[in-house]
Amino acid sequence: MAKATNTEIIDLLGEKFGEQLFDVTEPYGLLTFSTTKDKVINALTFLKENGKINFNFLTDLTAVHYPEKNQIAVVYHLHSMVSGIRVRLKVFIHENEATIPTASTLWNSANWMERETYDFFGVKFEGHPDLRRILNMDDLGVHPMLKQYPLEDPNRVDKKDEYFGR
Repeated sequence: MAKATNTEIIDLLGEKFGEQLFDVTEPYGLLTFSTTKDKVINALTFLKENGKINFNFLTDLTAVHYPEKNQIAVVYHLHSMVSGIRVRLKVFIHENEATIPTASTLWNSANWMERETYDFFGVKFEGHPDLRRILNMDDLGVHPMLKQYPLEDPNRVDKKDEYFGR
């Protein structure tokens, strides 16, 4: 099978989803696009099951917090092992309503990746078979990768600029 180009993938997705996929870019040659949380499973299913592109491997599933926009981006990296191509799919959700459907129905590997994303960012994956913390203590009470905490304690005395010649 010949390696599909990003343009061919965009055309294929455009025929199927039209305006439901948006913000199409190619940073460093990696095809990147966005959709909404109510369309994400349809898009992921199409990417996985379409014989022309066959994105059969979920490389990574994570999140990025954008506190200035009150949003969390859930990010899926997919790889077609057959044709050696990769894509990135983003879904932006409000940080106070951080829920999205689970992808563990499509890829078993999404199970632990979603647990990690829940643990660190607080994103709840609807329909997940066992959504609980995976790396942090159960009674932690916060999601440490959310950018809502100061990077350093402003009261520390050992971090004064004069100690470093500034």
